[in-house]
Amino acid sequence: MIDDRLYRPGIGIMLINHDGRIFVARRIDMVSEAWQMPQGGIDEGEDPSVALFREMREEIGTDKAEILAVSDDWYRYDLPADLRSRLWGGRYVGQRQKWYALRYLGSDADINIATEEPEFMDWKWAPSAQVPELIVPFKRPLYRELMGELMAKLPASLVLS
Repeated sequence: MIDDRLYRPGIGIMLINHDGRIFVARRIDMVSEAWQMPQGGIDEGEDPSVALFREMREEIGTDKAEILAVSDDWYRYDLPADLRSRLWGGRYVGQRQKWYALRYLGSDADINIATEEPEFMDWKWAPSAQVPELIVPFKRPLYRELMGELMAKLPASLVLS
């Protein structure tokens, strides 16, 4: 049995543009070429869907999107041992996340990763098949699983590239 208290509660955002590509960004604090979809913590007492739009504004400067699908369950990942003591004050072994697929309603000009507390140094729209391979290796299994679930829930009219 997994103790949820060991995992920081968070949300994850699979943001899909009008071309069916997915938003990914490269973290400012990573030396490697590892990218990720936006994600962030849920404040105590905060509803995950509220955290979702707050995190979008904080990380990419916009919340111009509508929810298309939500993961049934919470996904977990464990941090590598060398990161555990450095992140979140060593309080958590990883993160558990509720994931959302969203249709992006804005334009590229609305995205601004130079936010008040920037987390990303670069961003792009990536083909869905490419996204898991762009991600830091310890999160790849989670990304493959959650993308499979969310993509199966998307409207048939939305074609991912």
